[in-house]
Amino acid sequence: MTVDVRWARVDDAEALATMLCEMAAHYRQAPLDHSLAAATARQWLGDESPAHPHFALAFVDDEVAGLASVAIAHPGIDLERLMFLKDLFVRDSARDKGVGRALVGFLADHCLRKGIGRIDFTTEDWNEGALRFYSRLGAERHGQKLFLRLPKAALNKIART
Repeated sequence: MTVDVRWARVDDAEALATMLCEMAAHYRQAPLDHSLAAATARQWLGDESPAHPHFALAFVDDEVAGLASVAIAHPGIDLERLMFLKDLFVRDSARDKGVGRALVGFLADHCLRKGIGRIDFTTEDWNEGALRFYSRLGAERHGQKLFLRLPKAALNKIART
């Protein structure tokens, strides 16, 4: 089985939508409407700069199997950029077949080619499968930071407009 990974393009909007819908179901979120997800994916992919792609997709036998959503952050105290891995998701049918490893390997190659010094990410503390997977890759747990969020209600409250 060969896993092909590439940065998502506008013509991958349907594949990205499929992954977003399955990811929402996996994480017990409200179901996403596939057509709305595809339209949103098309917009996102059309707006992205080719220099800073945000979605990597993995394909097995030309069928989408996994997704990585990333952002590149510019220097902090160490003057090295970092990649933030927002989501890594593999379809149930493709689990334990090297898809997640292929996605992370693709991201690591990109980081090394572009002078990006690390990949940071979070996972839920209950997600034992993800914790084992990241541990096998050599990820280090950093307990000194808390994950915080400003939801839309807070954004509306603090926005200057």
